[in-house]
Amino acid sequence: GGIAVDHFSKSSVDSIYAIGDVTHRFNLTPVAIREGHAFADTVFGKREVQVDHANIPTAVFSQPEVGTVGLTETEARAQFSHVDIYKTTFRPIKATMSGRDTRVLMKLVVDGATDRVLGCHIVGDAAAEITQAVAIAVKMKATKADFDATIALHPSAAEELVTMRTPSARHVRQAAE
Repeated sequence: GGIAVDHFSKSSVDSIYAIGDVTHRFNLTPVAIREGHAFADTVFGKREVQVDHANIPTAVFSQPEVGTVGLTETEARAQFSHVDIYKTTFRPIKATMSGRDTRVLMKLVVDGATDRVLGCHIVGDAAAEITQAVAIAVKMKATKADFDATIALHPSAAEELVTMRTPSARHVRQAAE
């Protein structure tokens, strides 16, 4: 239902470009801003710039907050033959000290063959803030080993992302015979 455009936001008419919600690629303000910058660089700056629409972080500012970037477990299993899941649910230390019963859920989706982190999903306080930082690592194709080699910031909820060592699930798709 959106305006069809190429990787440079150009429509089928050479002089017409479209960005943002009218293209129905990703209806998010930061995506439209990035597409606008790329359009300006390409058309007026004479430097072709494509927007990479992969691994766009998103958040739902609900109670609890939800943050996500990259592939879901289901998407990863459809695309990769070996997927490791690292998942934890815990009560952050600040909740323990305040007497609140707040919990946080974190999940890393990892390509078991290359160790690359394919996705991160968080439900709990500061999920959006943490997800924005993790989006950089996912975009840079960080590995689980990169996460593991990072010293934890204690006491924080985010430290769980670098302390999970054992997969909670492993999915291996057998080759067709």
